[in-house]
Amino acid sequence: MKKLNFRDLGLKPYKEVWDYQAELLQQTVSAKQLVKNTTGNQPQPSTADYLLFVEHPPVYTLGTNGKTSNVLLNEQELAKKGIEFYRINRGGDITFHGPEQIVGYPILDLEHFKTDLGWYLRSLEEVIILTMAEYGLKGERSPGETGVWLDTTIKGKERKICAMGIRCSRWVTMHGFAFNVNTNLDYFNFIIPCGIQNKQVTSLAKELGHTLPLDEVKQKLKHNFEKVFEVEME
Repeated sequence: MKKLNFRDLGLKPYKEVWDYQAELLQQTVSAKQLVKNTTGNQPQPSTADYLLFVEHPPVYTLGTNGKTSNVLLNEQELAKKGIEFYRINRGGDITFHGPEQIVGYPILDLEHFKTDLGWYLRSLEEVIILTMAEYGLKGERSPGETGVWLDTTIKGKERKICAMGIRCSRWVTMHGFAFNVNTNLDYFNFIIPCGIQNKQVTSLAKELGHTLPLDEVKQKLKHNFEKVFEVEME
């Protein structure tokens, strides 16, 4: 069983955790390159893998393919509402992070798993789908779109509960998923989430009609991550 380093960072500013992810990714990439340069072969699976959980103060992040027009507030309005904004180096468009949302950042060397980004994204989605099932909800994939949804086949009822966006360098991942648990969904009114028009955003609390203990949801996510990726967390 592969070992995975798990760290719950609590509530942390976005930029601080972005820098931390980048540091872990660079450590892994450098270690892989050193092995390759020393042996002349492809790197062996000796690097560490991580899963970070965190909540962020209110922040919008815009991916490399995103359009600033999907942010419906100007700089002054963002500042007045206490919302930070970052253009970042992941795929995807605009999304929101905030308190009571579980953000998961896997820093994985996919050479320990499977060197297939499509498989990786589907696996992350499966972790969320399995977790939702434990609450009696049917999480679904939407063709051509990443993340996890509900009621994807009912026009006008489609709603996204978990956004995803990743970056990968030398098969090492960063960024990840944002799972709305008790998230204040009003913040999504000021953006076009993921650049997708006319589709709703939801949360576990909204779907179930009550708030949930965040630690309980984290434990379920951890268990399902271990199951899907066949790892043991330390």
